[in-house]
Amino acid sequence: MARFVAFDAILFLLPFAAYGLWLLVTRRSLGGVQDWEVRTVTYLSLAGAALMLAAILFFIHYDRDPPGGVYVPAHMEDGRIVPGHIDPSGGR
Repeated sequence: MARFVAFDAILFLLPFAAYGLWLLVTRRSLGGVQDWEVRTVTYLSLAGAALMLAAILFFIHYDRDPPGGVYVPAHMEDGRIVPGHIDPSGGR
């Protein structure tokens, strides 16, 4: 779960980092308050939220198992823990 939260946080902060990098390249500093107006921060927040939403939709769409599979719960096999998984053959 922490991995997903960290991934979303990185995606949200990516527009802020890009804007900060742009400020450093063009103005040689991160500037003052006038460079980080409420309007600019709002646009950056909306861009970060859009990136997060796009990533969530991407992972929901592409992180699915094929239909008809059977869930095999985690179990011990030869002294090792085998994580739970979907058996695509349906247990046949």
